[in-house]
Amino acid sequence: MSSHHIVREKQEPALLILGLDTFDHELLGQLLEWSPTVIATSQVAEQLNMMGIKVDRVLGNDVGEVMQSNVTYISIHNNPAAGAALGFLTDEQYGAVNIITDEFVPEEYIPFVLAINLVVLHQHKKSYAISSGFTKWLPAGEVITFHSMPNELKSSGLSAMADGTYVTTADGVIKVEFADQFVFISETV
Repeated sequence: MSSHHIVREKQEPALLILGLDTFDHELLGQLLEWSPTVIATSQVAEQLNMMGIKVDRVLGNDVGEVMQSNVTYISIHNNPAAGAALGFLTDEQYGAVNIITDEFVPEEYIPFVLAINLVVLHQHKKSYAISSGFTKWLPAGEVITFHSMPNELKSSGLSAMADGTYVTTADGVIKVEFADQFVFISETV
């Protein structure tokens, strides 16, 4: 029996890189392991090029100098780079995307939450949208932060700290229920 796996296009999450200033390069290597489609801003694409990392698509309005062969451009048309890239990925029917950024702005991702599974990695945190009934196994002492407090929040396995921050009370499954369609939470990476 072979241990090789065939990875089909769009089976693995795409990788959108909007900023690398606060990101662990070892984790970047792990995200690149399965050869995802890599999309980056032109500034980040230059950084990646210097690191020897292949970029598939570059975000921007100015085509500029082609750094690598077979790179195509996604025009941002005065939109935030995240929105332009996520619009492209949803149009191309990608099911998931990992996003690396220096600063997480939930409002940029809200229009895409129902169209694509997204995980935003920033400042040693992992942020993503959850819906009511969310469950996850976590070890004791893990910190979960809500980016906006959900209406009618009920949780088990969590203890409130302050300002939307909760800590797991023991090793085990946490459960979160609320009235909103979804909310963004963050965990420490």
